[in-house]
Amino acid sequence: MFVNVDGARIHFSDSGEGAPVLFLHGIPDSCTVWDGVIPTVSQGHRCLAPDLPGFGQSAEPHGFRVNLENMARFIDGFLDALGITEPIHLVVHDIGGPYGLAWAVRHPDRVRSIAIMNTVFQSEYRWHRYGRICRTRGLGELLQLLTSQSGLARAMRQNSGANKPSRAHVSATYRAFTGRVRRMVLRLYRGLDPEVFEGWDASLRALSNSVPSLVMWGDRDTYIGSVFADRFGARQVMHFPESGHWLMLEAPEVVSRRLLALFAEEVPCREAAAGRLISC
Repeated sequence: MFVNVDGARIHFSDSGEGAPVLFLHGIPDSCTVWDGVIPTVSQGHRCLAPDLPGFGQSAEPHGFRVNLENMARFIDGFLDALGITEPIHLVVHDIGGPYGLAWAVRHPDRVRSIAIMNTVFQSEYRWHRYGRICRTRGLGELLQLLTSQSGLARAMRQNSGANKPSRAHVSATYRAFTGRVRRMVLRLYRGLDPEVFEGWDASLRALSNSVPSLVMWGDRDTYIGSVFADRFGARQVMHFPESGHWLMLEAPEVVSRRLLALFAEEVPCREAAAGRLISC
């Protein structure tokens, strides 16, 4: 399905009925990264998963500048285009984190719950090696030009646990990793210096403590250290020692169950009300 957002055709999947759930993917993925989770969650919820600007089948809004305000504005435009005004459940991963969490900070009254998986929203974070290369003019372009399917497969497997991404998934991801997507990857890394999260991160921590919130973290992620799992202010933090960056690919059944349990929460537990983080 497609919808127009700021003059750009944005591709998305739309499954189920009920309270809306917004799934936001990361790099180098598209909305299909949630295919193992949505069939279960959509039994009782309306699951919406867009290809973010410049990824998958989505175009990039004209004049789109990479910053947190514009990322939040894109989510605004997407929800407005679908006529969704009620509060939503928000599920984010990787670069989907800055998009969705910036939007949540700007619209706390529209957030039912927040689920976070291996993403960045802290000013003290420093980019991993791949990100640093992408941020370097010339080197980033060369890296994108030279990225092969075997190179992408190696990177995905090195950042996964026991359940590696399938060959079919890696192949599909590489086919979708077009020149347009690679250029967007460079723009995202270059536009998001971690210092831009200063102030936003504190607002997110306050919000996370006021709504049902859950961090699910694959500890074998070499991109983002597991120490950051505890820095979102979430009421619950679950560590998966045997999983890596793509938890929704490695353990979709567990992710689905935990999301449904989160969505069913209505009152804060005592530990959360006292401002304590829970490790499960």
